[in-house]
Amino acid sequence: MCAPTGSGKTVIFEIAVVRLLMETPAPWTKVKIVYMAPIKALCGQRFEDWKEKFEPIGLLCKELTGDTEVEDLFEIQHAHIIMTTPEKWDSMTRKWRDNTLVQLVRLFLIDEVHTVKDESRGATLEVVVSRMKTMQASLSRAAKNAEEFPNMRFVAVSATIPNADDIAEWLSDGKHPALCMKMDESHRPVKLRKVVLGFPCNSNQTEFKFDLSLNYKIAGVIQTYSDQKPTLVFCATRKGVQQAASVLAKDANFILSTEHKKRLLKAANAVKDGKLRDLVLYGVGYHHAGMDVSDRKIIEATFTAGDLPVLFTTSTLAMGVNLPAHLVIIKSTMHYAAGMFQEYSETDILQMIGRAGRPQFDTTAIAVIMTRISTKVKYVQMIDGMDTIESSLHRHLVEHLNAEISLHTITDVNIALEWIKSTFLYIRALKNPSHYGFPQGLDKIGIEAKLQELCLRNLNDLSSVGLIRMDEEINFKPTENGKLMALYYIAFDTAKLFNCIQGKETLIDLVMLISTCKEFSDVQLRTSEKKILNSLNKDKNRVTIRFPMEGKIKSKEMKVNCLIQAQLGCLPVQDFSLTQDMAKIFRHGTRVAKYLSEYLALQEKKFIAFLNALILTKCFRCKLWENSLHVSKQLDKIGVNLANAIVNAGLTSFKKIEEINARELELIVNRHPPFGNQIKESVMYLPKYGLSVEQIGRYSPSIAEILVTVKLTNFEQLQKKRTAHDLHYVSLIIGDSDNHVVFKQKIMDSTLIRSGIWTRKIEIKRVSTSAELSINLISSDYVGLDIQQSFSVLYAVPQRCERDVGTKWKSEDTFSKESNARSNSGKFCQCSSL
Repeated sequence: MCAPTGSGKTVIFEIAVVRLLMETPAPWTKVKIVYMAPIKALCGQRFEDWKEKFEPIGLLCKELTGDTEVEDLFEIQHAHIIMTTPEKWDSMTRKWRDNTLVQLVRLFLIDEVHTVKDESRGATLEVVVSRMKTMQASLSRAAKNAEEFPNMRFVAVSATIPNADDIAEWLSDGKHPALCMKMDESHRPVKLRKVVLGFPCNSNQTEFKFDLSLNYKIAGVIQTYSDQKPTLVFCATRKGVQQAASVLAKDANFILSTEHKKRLLKAANAVKDGKLRDLVLYGVGYHHAGMDVSDRKIIEATFTAGDLPVLFTTSTLAMGVNLPAHLVIIKSTMHYAAGMFQEYSETDILQMIGRAGRPQFDTTAIAVIMTRISTKVKYVQMIDGMDTIESSLHRHLVEHLNAEISLHTITDVNIALEWIKSTFLYIRALKNPSHYGFPQGLDKIGIEAKLQELCLRNLNDLSSVGLIRMDEEINFKPTENGKLMALYYIAFDTAKLFNCIQGKETLIDLVMLISTCKEFSDVQLRTSEKKILNSLNKDKNRVTIRFPMEGKIKSKEMKVNCLIQAQLGCLPVQDFSLTQDMAKIFRHGTRVAKYLSEYLALQEKKFIAFLNALILTKCFRCKLWENSLHVSKQLDKIGVNLANAIVNAGLTSFKKIEEINARELELIVNRHPPFGNQIKESVMYLPKYGLSVEQIGRYSPSIAEILVTVKLTNFEQLQKKRTAHDLHYVSLIIGDSDNHVVFKQKIMDSTLIRSGIWTRKIEIKRVSTSAELSINLISSDYVGLDIQQSFSVLYAVPQRCERDVGTKWKSEDTFSKESNARSNSGKFCQCSSL
């Protein structure tokens, strides 16, 4: 269904849902409906709207976006309508063979399907839809009676595009062609007039200067087109929003009634930001994600009520908050993204234009695009819906091929080509081969051969990094690393980066490495943030990050590194845009660190790097360094401020918190009883571990045997109650002095709780450098519970070198003392922090 933005395409989805319910007998336990939109904000809007409409008739709605925690996956088992983004659904369906939930989808609703052309995210949408088609075909074939197998229905809507038929062809299943419906501008409830204004831009004028020059043109545009009705102006950056608003406040003179002025004064007095307060009195406001939340709400309410004549905002607002206006102005078509100026995507432009027109107040609306003379024609074609939708899958093929190989959808080159034929890329490559770098004049067989060549190139790239295995017949299988990359949704460039790890990387080496990952490519370093970041990095008068970087913060990698360390060090960051970036970094970083530790677990000769990756994964999860004094921050009801007060009182370990008097603890954190008892109780019911190692017989010059015992010292208490969740575990990691992983094992709390003890005999091969072992017990979720110790192993025959003999006798002496101590007392080595 192809119709102009703002003409109510959502109703099509609602009718499709109702039709499905009419065809399916209640209760609808075996029915899942998926609504997929390109951005989280649209999913959020749909969730709020449909929750109100559908829950009264028994349909449960659930959001599944990037912010959703793992626990929510269990909740969506019971949901009927799932709102999700292509990225999130992609990661879900990568497990579809063992996920019955995905197999219950009967209706798949795709909003803004024209975003399939988006350079960065379109490929994911394309692959997800193709996978749902493949899955449907596969389940249908597997069913005993294919006729009775319930079909999945696709309903896709898009803005006006010239090649909607291509999308219909792609969605068709071969047997039934998709119905394609097109509507033109005449069906829009509020008639929209679109104007593109071209402004001269000298060849030596920078984008930044051109953008500034447009600030002085806005007053004239508003005067010409606004009809004295609310105007929304989209700017490229947060700073640009504030600059443009200040310029207009000086240039414009709005005719306001006394009553109107009173309402503006009331709104201005409620605003915290001094600059914004002054502008609101002139009838001008601004709105961006870096503002105080209460200020944003006041501005939204004032503009929606029609009291604020002009509102300046960033382009991201078009995606989230619904603030329609009579006149929409897009000030400059370039924005700063991924470290450089680039054109807005068509989706961005259409979303911004879609904000023009207030159905309850207007019958007409106007959208004005301010751009350079050289790009005027391009935007005229775009807004007239003349811009053909092309695929961008060929630019992101490598990750998606790996995912399909991990799913065993693709096992050889012929199947790879079959899979390609299910994509939008195939349909467009046949019609416009030159866009995809293929020569003109090729027939269908020639284009298919070129697509096969493209596949092979990407497959060779995957094979070169050890993500897949290929044989001479070009059959391929996923490696364990390839499966991890698909499971954790890792970019190929990140997998390639981790492939270069030497094996002795320290904790900070790994933080620096993760900071350069592709997953953070959309984090920007803004000029306004540099002062805060530099003082977090180096400052004589305050606590700074644990591993300061040399020089000033001048790249986004340095910013990511600084924010990771600030969060782990519990350093206060007041800037709202930085705290937002921090949340994004930790969302991706937790996943990347988990992949890194599981990838290194596959390597046997990189013990130090593996151990540090495991510790870093836990740090990301806890948002604390591994030796942090702020252990109390991990307890319920304790945030950074209370944790700081607890640290200042010297309570820097769980043991100290457990030993203090409850009333004294309440005085420290300024809380009433029984708060102290609750905190002490949650510490008391944390698992407390003991670790014991002893040698049991020396039977060979090259091999020794040790007995490792892990004990849950408070297992009797934990029978009644547990603070840690049911899936909590410790990892026992043993490494030798040659950097080899001698032993690794996850030990679940649930296993230890049965008897309180876990023992294992482990063979240790002799290595040339030293007989010392590093033995580590690392908690999966808590900082402050780990135990790390070293142990010297003895072998039957000492080495001949005198110096070595000396060392060995010394070790033996130490060992005999340790052995006697253990046999006498039977005590376990306890972690000092407990």
